[in-house]
Amino acid sequence: MEPETVVAMVSIGTAGFTIAVGSLGPALGEARAAAEALRSIAQQPDEANTITRTLFVAMALIESTAIYALVVALILIFANPFWTEFTG
Repeated sequence: MEPETVVAMVSIGTAGFTIAVGSLGPALGEARAAAEALRSIAQQPDEANTITRTLFVAMALIESTAIYALVVALILIFANPFWTEFTG
């Protein structure tokens, strides 16, 4: 097998693993945050607007971790920094 093929296969596998692991944590975090927010709203309905606003900010921060994993996976697939070592 040629070195370029090995680099491509490892890059694609690593990108898939990055997305799998990088989206698992944020998914669990978002589910827990939503569950706790619903529990808080059920206990204190008067504070629903404040809890909802805080929940949206927290969801955005949690989701940024998954977006970073996506960016790393896209870099590995389309702009692989190791590619020039084997083609140049």
